[in-house]
Amino acid sequence: MAIPLSVPRSQSWWRWLQTFPEAIAAVGCGLLTLLGWLALGGNWVSIGIWVLLAAYVIGGFESAREGLTTLWQKHELDVDLLMVVAAVGAATLGLWQQQYYLLVDGAVLILIFAISGALESVAMQRTERNIRSLMQLTPDIARTITQSQEHMVPTAQLQVGDRILIKPGELIPTDGLIWEGYSVVNQAPITGESIPVEKAIGDEVFAGSINGSGALTVELHRPPQSSLIQRVIRLVEQAQSTAPPSQQFLETFERGYAKLIVGAALLLAILPPLLWQWSWETTLYRMLVFLVVASPCALMAAIMPTLLSGIARGARQGILFKDGAQLETIGQVQAIAFDKTGTLTTGILQVSDLIPAPGVAAEQVLQVAASLESYSEHPVAQAVVQAAQRQNLARLPLQAVQAEVGQGIAGTLDGVPVRLGRPTFVLADSATAMTTTHPPRTLPWEPPLPSALVQTSHHLEQNGKTVVWVSQQQQVLGLIAVADRVRPTAAGLLKNLRQLGITTIMLTGDNDATAQTVAQTAGVDAVYANLLPEDKVSVIQQLQQKYSTVAMVGDGINDAPALAQAAVGIAMGGAGSDVALETADIVLIADRLEKLEQAIRIGRRSRRIIRQNIAIALTSIVLLMIANFLGELTLPAGVLGHEGSTLLVTLNGLRLLRG
Repeated sequence: MAIPLSVPRSQSWWRWLQTFPEAIAAVGCGLLTLLGWLALGGNWVSIGIWVLLAAYVIGGFESAREGLTTLWQKHELDVDLLMVVAAVGAATLGLWQQQYYLLVDGAVLILIFAISGALESVAMQRTERNIRSLMQLTPDIARTITQSQEHMVPTAQLQVGDRILIKPGELIPTDGLIWEGYSVVNQAPITGESIPVEKAIGDEVFAGSINGSGALTVELHRPPQSSLIQRVIRLVEQAQSTAPPSQQFLETFERGYAKLIVGAALLLAILPPLLWQWSWETTLYRMLVFLVVASPCALMAAIMPTLLSGIARGARQGILFKDGAQLETIGQVQAIAFDKTGTLTTGILQVSDLIPAPGVAAEQVLQVAASLESYSEHPVAQAVVQAAQRQNLARLPLQAVQAEVGQGIAGTLDGVPVRLGRPTFVLADSATAMTTTHPPRTLPWEPPLPSALVQTSHHLEQNGKTVVWVSQQQQVLGLIAVADRVRPTAAGLLKNLRQLGITTIMLTGDNDATAQTVAQTAGVDAVYANLLPEDKVSVIQQLQQKYSTVAMVGDGINDAPALAQAAVGIAMGGAGSDVALETADIVLIADRLEKLEQAIRIGRRSRRIIRQNIAIALTSIVLLMIANFLGELTLPAGVLGHEGSTLLVTLNGLRLLRG
């Protein structure tokens, strides 16, 4: 289906005007202020006064409405109301003293405040642009296949089990598993991966990604409303509406600070004429300037634009921050605990070693083993079968295949017994084993095993690998070792984390030998093995006593309690369970562990920018207040300095949107 890449210019302008009403008010206020100023200069005083008052209404209406609403509903003063009071005060003083330039000063105050509000609105729209683009990339209609016929159906009406056809170059409308076909899919809009990913039968595809040159038939395994892209959109929207603790503190501070400013302004209106013989006109003017420059607009803009930019930056690169608080916290992390299986490792068993007996071909060992394991659903069996498929080894015609729990699997090939499993099982007497439903776990005699293979087997097991033996007619053909492979990017990530001053710890329910092997390969600083889910929580609590801020990375249901206990829970989005994804604070959407370093760097950069913004805001307030008390600051200059600092911190926060 075709998706429009642009809209007509007139329609685009109309949408822009609807999106940014603050900009319309600012433009109207600016034109009226200019006309009023020209009228006053041309001796059309009455017309100039009315035009300037109209500029006050158009430019200051929204601020006055919000300020009065806050005062009426919450009985609190806010910055908007202070600005309006300062502008109205300037107009009143100008009319009273017939110094009409003060009306221009007040109008300029309203104008700069309106322009700043419009620019901040435009800036905030940029932080939502990535999410809107994701929503627009999801097709509204999907092509379903029923009884070899195609039907166009609204995506929202699709159900689990439906099969949809995605032609080359089309957008994928919803998540699903490939039922037929092969293609290369561009997942960059969803996962941030710059390189297209090969997809074959059984692989998962995501809504919003772009199909390559091959046609795909995809079967839905979850409702369209539960697709990854829809979850990302909901969670980011939730994050944008949730204020982090630092922002909540500033909002509380603003309420008390506004009252303090009003009290100080009243004292400033009374004391200078009595103590320093200021004129009442000068006193009132300085009070109005004080109301403007002391307002904490820049301070209030120091945090949220930065955090929202960080959230949008992460979403664009496959990192989902569920709220701004976690973006702040990830930048403070001193230690990170990793689950082993599915996090530091791929979570998928693979054949790591194939050791044939002397005089036996490796292909024969793997072919016999895969033919037996094709009758089993065990993860080890799947790894062996996949290894044989990669080498295009044909499946042998076996008969009388029977699995023995805890021992192995046996069958016959052309009347010759073949076996796979424990060494005592593969060399057991075939007649005894085949007539015994549950053979003894140990035999009264030790079968003869090649000593070289025995030593190799012990070595592989000490390295945390699972070893199965293969025999034919009670002769050992060889052994196969299966292991969960450490993610290729794990070692590099952990090295980079140490350079950032972060301690890394691995938590696993596996035995100590397997844990130590993975730890040495990945390069973690500490290992805790043989852990139950509740044990992982206890370890996190111990780490929190040693390190102020501890994060946890996991993917399974058994990791959920530890994810909840940690200051920041991080889930692997691709392989992670739904429970882990819901419990975690941050989700690595593409199931790419190396994105963790990027998340930490975004968090740290956010904290640096927030500190810069707070320093800029406080410095500007202090300098402007000093200039006002020295009598060197006019009302327009005070407005320009105040709103300029507000715009500066907003734009500084938006730097996170850049690469």
